[in-house]
Amino acid sequence: MDSSPLLLFSIMFLSFPLISFCQKPHALVSPVTKDPSTLQYITKVYQRTPLVSLNLVMDLGGRYLWVDCEKGYVSSTYRHVRCGSAECSLANSYGCDNSCFSKPGPGCNNNTCGVFPENSFDHNSYGRELATDVFSLPSTDGYKPGPAATDPHFTFSCGPTALLQGLAHGTVGIIGLGRIKISPLEQLAATFSFQRTFAICLSNSIGFMFFGGGPYVFLPGIDVSKSLVYTPLLVNPVSPATVSLKGEKSTEYFISVRTIKINEKPVKLNPSLLTINKKGFGGTKISTVNPYTLLESSIYKAVLSAFATALSKVKRVAPVAPFGLCFDTKSIGSTRVGPGVPAIDLVLQSESVYWRIFGANSMVAVSDKVLCLGFVNAGTFTNPMIPIAGSDQMASIIIGGHQLEDNFLVFDQAKSRLGFSSSLLFRQTTCSNFNYTT
Repeated sequence: MDSSPLLLFSIMFLSFPLISFCQKPHALVSPVTKDPSTLQYITKVYQRTPLVSLNLVMDLGGRYLWVDCEKGYVSSTYRHVRCGSAECSLANSYGCDNSCFSKPGPGCNNNTCGVFPENSFDHNSYGRELATDVFSLPSTDGYKPGPAATDPHFTFSCGPTALLQGLAHGTVGIIGLGRIKISPLEQLAATFSFQRTFAICLSNSIGFMFFGGGPYVFLPGIDVSKSLVYTPLLVNPVSPATVSLKGEKSTEYFISVRTIKINEKPVKLNPSLLTINKKGFGGTKISTVNPYTLLESSIYKAVLSAFATALSKVKRVAPVAPFGLCFDTKSIGSTRVGPGVPAIDLVLQSESVYWRIFGANSMVAVSDKVLCLGFVNAGTFTNPMIPIAGSDQMASIIIGGHQLEDNFLVFDQAKSRLGFSSSLLFRQTTCSNFNYTT
């Protein structure tokens, strides 16, 4: 069943007039909610003829959008993508699929472009066909939603019902936002001639995703795009996908973290772990698949030790899995940016460029009485404790969902850079404050 914010958004969306193909919106917007059971982030899109609202799980580094075509897919505008087409070459296809032995229909056609949609949450992938159909989202001027904008030939992948395993109840696929030529951003930017930029603002309740450039104005009239800090986006030369072509690069988003500071004091780390090597190991990536930040074992131990030292006078309690450092809630005060604990800085390309993580993003309330440092031990590259999607490849730092909430992130593909705000709580707004109801 739909959560109430997404249901309200659907009702509002269906009341909007449609923007014709020739009219060009400034940007598009979609709400994002957090599933309390799986901690996955879910967004709503509109697809098919007639339009149907679909709940999709967000995978920031995923290769493309895929939906279950085996169960209840009905559309008069569905078309499979043929072998050798331009769309097929952009999708890193494995070749021509002629494995359909049933009546032709969505997800089952021969002489079709074969791809491998992937569920990054349970690490499964199946060979299925590439297709096109109508795709629609509300437009926005950066202040509020506007008329619906429709792409009549949006490319996506079909997936089997079995690929939904592990995804939040009520979802029918994954929207992958990774760096590939058939990503939603690349397609929508080409269709509507807007900037090759998308932004996410996640929340524990309702947040938002934007395709296209700013402004991005949140109540009470704060344009969060005016105070972003930028850092280069890096490319991992090795794809972590369960099935990938030889030489295929990762579609995920990496940044350069040079060191970590706690209470402005550097944590002693092995610097070689902070860069990506030729085999794809190391470095720092941003992920919406992982609910909490994962740290390679030696980094994890060093961070926990430094954080515990900085809070040596605060009463500790027994750790609660999956966390390794927990405190008595009554021993920690509150601030505008969450629990009053030392700030954690991810120092980027220079000492003056850093992503500051305050208590609201570093701490997790596991109960009314216990606060835990929200970082998880990922093990080592040769002996991972946490299964990483696709293969044994693993980043040294994977910035997870909890650390992203109420932080505004802009992924500028044209300039290959990430813009980030650090906590919006300091600016007296949150990711829930986009004025989408009017």
